[in-house]
Amino acid sequence: MNAVPSLTEFEEAARSLAEVITHTPTLPSRALSDILGAPVLLKMENLQRTGSFKIRGAAYRLSRLSEEERSRGVVAASAGNHAQGVALAAQALGIPATIFMPLGVPVPKLLATRGYGAEVVLEGETVATSLRLAAEFSERTGAVLIHPFDHRDIVIGQGTLGLELLDDAPEVDTIVLSIGGGGLIAGVAAAVKARAAELGREVRIIGVQAENAAAVPPSLLAGQPVDIETRPTIADGILVARPGAVPFDIIKDLVDEVVTVSDDDLARAILIILEQSKVVAEPAGAAGVAAILAGKVSAAGTTMAVLSGGNIDPLLLQRVVSHGLAASGRYLTIRIPLPDRPGQLARVSELIAEAGANVIEAMHTRHGHGLQISDVILELSVETRGAEHSELTLDTLRRAGFHPMIVPD
Repeated sequence: MNAVPSLTEFEEAARSLAEVITHTPTLPSRALSDILGAPVLLKMENLQRTGSFKIRGAAYRLSRLSEEERSRGVVAASAGNHAQGVALAAQALGIPATIFMPLGVPVPKLLATRGYGAEVVLEGETVATSLRLAAEFSERTGAVLIHPFDHRDIVIGQGTLGLELLDDAPEVDTIVLSIGGGGLIAGVAAAVKARAAELGREVRIIGVQAENAAAVPPSLLAGQPVDIETRPTIADGILVARPGAVPFDIIKDLVDEVVTVSDDDLARAILIILEQSKVVAEPAGAAGVAAILAGKVSAAGTTMAVLSGGNIDPLLLQRVVSHGLAASGRYLTIRIPLPDRPGQLARVSELIAEAGANVIEAMHTRHGHGLQISDVILELSVETRGAEHSELTLDTLRRAGFHPMIVPD
């Protein structure tokens, strides 16, 4: 079992990475502070080089390779962020890099990884498959496998973020961040707890997982990493079926709480970050904010949510924003059966206007839906101000004798 890295190790890693990484900004969020009832800060690690924290661990791991290891090249597997981190770090050090990525990887992440000079192999349906293929490639060719989270140097590199958090906000009481394989939260927890102890303070660390890929809670119950069956989630960056053994040894001792969030929570988080902070976060990177919005984090002094990544496919962002609006009660699609006679469409429009809502799109059809010859269906996409306003709009239609049905997003 590896010992928890020391504060000295994190500080030495931070010095070695000083020319590689960017010290990302920490900014207050008034909107989230109002929701939580306590000051909330956002650590904008989504603005890091390559768009995520992953460059920290990848660059530190590669910097510690011997000349002989560098000559053999490196191999990694990733859905995108680790791939970009390894590719950039390898390019800077002149090390050949091969990256295995699953077939469904977002195009921007694929293009960015290739743009950093790595040879990309697209194969397999999941990151787990890509990781297996990368391990086989390592055995076959001698290339050094750079695991995305299950290595002590990776944990130390990611933990340099924890030092930045306390440099930026020494008053912070709670840090909330996402968990996939566990490298980030293990490093941050170890670095923050060690630095805080020197200052005579305690800082609470809360991890957040997507509920469809939450392997850490059952692992904590079992006292060791266990495999789970994952389900699809928009948070592909933390879609991991089993936490790493190295980070888990730290997580079980130093992480205070682990909570889960739904895809709806993640979509709402991306939307509020976009609207209020004017930056883009990917679903995995928005998990900390999602936990605050979902009421999974209690107010206890100053809270910092880490936006750990911002690499999101524009097409996914479009869908997530629409879903986030619907999940927030601000975008409503309704289907209304109507008698086929003049004035019905105009009457519905008047009622929606009276309720203060705004029609975005309308479809009026006499076909399908099991309609009688004298009936039509009106399907409307309506913009509202929130859940209460959506209900008011529906009630306005019901009181007028109509029967609106909500169409699932």
